[in-house]
Amino acid sequence: METTLFIPALLTGIFCYLGAIESPWLFGMSGGFYIVGRPLVAGLLVGFAFGDVQAGVLCGLAVQAVFIANLSTGGATNSEITYAAYGGIGLALATTKEPAVAVTLSVLLGQTFGLIFYNTRMALYSFWNNKAQQAAEHNNTRGIILNHLFYPQVTTFLLRAVPVFLAIFYGSGLVDWLLSNVPEVITKIISVLGGVLPALGIAMLMNIVIKSKIQLIFFFAGFVLLAFAGLSMIALVFISALVAYLYYMAINKPASSAVKEPNNSNSNIFEDDDLF
Repeated sequence: METTLFIPALLTGIFCYLGAIESPWLFGMSGGFYIVGRPLVAGLLVGFAFGDVQAGVLCGLAVQAVFIANLSTGGATNSEITYAAYGGIGLALATTKEPAVAVTLSVLLGQTFGLIFYNTRMALYSFWNNKAQQAAEHNNTRGIILNHLFYPQVTTFLLRAVPVFLAIFYGSGLVDWLLSNVPEVITKIISVLGGVLPALGIAMLMNIVIKSKIQLIFFFAGFVLLAFAGLSMIALVFISALVAYLYYMAINKPASSAVKEPNNSNSNIFEDDDLF
């Protein structure tokens, strides 16, 4: 156990709390869950905490690709994305700094411990909500504030910041030991899975976004330009925006450009010009 991990692990746990969907400190969900709670931003922040921004962004990019099509229907979710992002990326930066390891750890943590703490938080929130309702029935302003604002935030902090801090501070040694003592074939399997899962995430996103098979042409054109034409990602973004705009204009013609038929009640009467 290295004492130098204390500050990075603590900062990573705090970032995980700020990225919670119920955290109000960063303009609510807008700056918290939808920005700080995303794996790509998490990689940047954890990279700052560990003093290796490049490795953090690379790990965040790989984890983001896995969860890019992650959806939550109501209160049901198949993985807790903030636990996955900060726990997996934090452990990866504390050990090997490899994106494949970050992906594997993120999926493992998000779908196991993340869901356990997520459901525990929902159960405790129901308790605080009931206490706040009882306080409202008795006109207890202090009880409403404590049970509606203070206690839920303390619960969220304890269930997010503390587990992530402990996982990184005490779990990095276990991860290092496992990666150095398991058979080589296991580490190769982890690397392969870590490379396949981002592709799976992108495929899931394409399944949601692409509505007709003809739209696959744009995907393959972008792949060819990026892989063989040597274009940068920024140039490809501008080209994609132009193509998307032209495609939109082509399938949604303005009403003013449509040819209007003359509104004439006698338009059905045949007249021969030679007769007049």
